[in-house]
Amino acid sequence: MLNILKNRLLKGIVTRPIAVKGPGLSPDAEILGKELKALIQSKFGRSFHIREVDTGSCGGCESEIIATTNPIYDIQRFGVDFVASPRHADALLVTGPVSRNMALALKKTYDAMPGPKLVITLGDCAADGGIFRNSYYIEGGVKSILPVSAHIPGCPPAPLDIIKAILILLQKY
Repeated sequence: MLNILKNRLLKGIVTRPIAVKGPGLSPDAEILGKELKALIQSKFGRSFHIREVDTGSCGGCESEIIATTNPIYDIQRFGVDFVASPRHADALLVTGPVSRNMALALKKTYDAMPGPKLVITLGDCAADGGIFRNSYYIEGGVKSILPVSAHIPGCPPAPLDIIKAILILLQKY
């Protein structure tokens, strides 16, 4: 305990305040979030559950998904939860090109979901294989394996784009 206090005194304050007019705390995020929360509550009466599956990505899209859950965006306060089991999921969020090793796992994950089954592809690789599309090891985009309900373009898409796309999908649903 003394070491922690000593380090704290020696280092001082190492965090910085978040700018109110930065990319994270924009009024758009708050407006979209409140609209998303109301829509989720009216359609589900509970949180909207997403199971995320990485089918061979570089990790960039996963970083942006994680960013949606950080204190800046905090998508969970708007009623979006990421779940560990496809049996609890309302939607499947897929990143990366579908590698040969992941094609069967992706199909099994989809089959384990309750209906109606929503599939969201995130990032350019999930749409058509991206820069990996002509590789011997890539089956292609997710749409060659599963029916896709919505696509979030980008390499990688920003957290605000992810929130917008979920809102648009649920408005159509």
